[in-house]
Amino acid sequence: MSDPASADGSAAIDAVADRIRAAIGDRRPRVGVVLGSGLGGLADRLENVVALPYADLPGFPRSTAAGHAGRFVVGALPGVDHPIIAMQGRFHLYEGWNARQAALPVWVMRRLGVECVVVSNAAGGLNPQYRVGDVVAIDDHINFMFRNPLVGPNDESLGPRFPDMSSPYDPRLIAVAHEAARSHGFPLHTGVYVAMLGPTYETRAEYRMTRTLGGDVVGMSTVPEVVAAVHAGMRVFGVSTVTNADPPDALGETTHDEVVEAAASAGEKLRHLVEALVRHVSGAEAP
Repeated sequence: MSDPASADGSAAIDAVADRIRAAIGDRRPRVGVVLGSGLGGLADRLENVVALPYADLPGFPRSTAAGHAGRFVVGALPGVDHPIIAMQGRFHLYEGWNARQAALPVWVMRRLGVECVVVSNAAGGLNPQYRVGDVVAIDDHINFMFRNPLVGPNDESLGPRFPDMSSPYDPRLIAVAHEAARSHGFPLHTGVYVAMLGPTYETRAEYRMTRTLGGDVVGMSTVPEVVAAVHAGMRVFGVSTVTNADPPDALGETTHDEVVEAAASAGEKLRHLVEALVRHVSGAEAP
C-alpha cells in the first residue's frame, strides 16, 4: 500500500474508509476500539454486526499475530445504542510492518468520523503491586521502539506536522474508566506503558531498566496507534491487561499462549470500561 501519510497514502486511506462506509450503511461509529492479544472476544459480544476482513479492504495489511482475527467489526454492545468499530487484530512492528502501517487503521477510523479511540493491549507487569489479570489505564508512555509513524512527509489533511504529546491519554476518559471500574467492583490501576520493539520478551536487565525509568507495564504495540490518534485530533484511552507479573530477579519463562490466556481472562473488565466510554463519548459535550 502507498505510504499512509503521503498524498497517495491519503487517497488509499480514503479508499479503505469508503469500502467500510459502503458496508455499514448509515451507521456512524464515534468510538473505535483496537483489541490486543487475547482481547478480541469483546467484538464477539457486539450485536447487529458487520465484519470486514482486512483481506477484503483495498491495499490493507494483514494481521499475522496469534490471537488476532484480522478484521474490522462494526456493531453495538448489548444495551448500548451507539455503534462502535472494533479492530480485531493490529499490526506490530515486529511482524515487519513499519510504524505508519501500524498506525494506518487509526487514520482510517478518523476518516470514518471516529472521535475517540480505545487502545488495548496485553502487557507485562513492571509495577510490583500489579497481579496477572489486573487492568491498567495508561496515562503516559515511553517509546523504546524508537519508531514514529509521523516520520517523513506530513499530510495536513491527517494532522499537523508537530502534534503536541504532553497529554496523549485523555484525563476525562481515564476518570470515566475509574468510575466504571468502581461501580463494577474491580480495581483499575493507572500507569506508564513502555513500548518495546519485540518480538523477544524482555530480559531481567530490561525489566529493571524500564521500571527504573518509570514504567509500570511493558509491551510491543500501542504507541504508533496513539501517536496517529493524537496527530488526527482524537481522544485516546489506553488500557493494558497484565499478563505476567514476575519480579526481574525471579523472571519466569513467558509464552505467547500464556499471554493470550491471561489477557482473555480480563475481557469482562474491558467490556465494562468500553461500555462506559462509549456512553460517555456518545452523550458527552465536546471536550
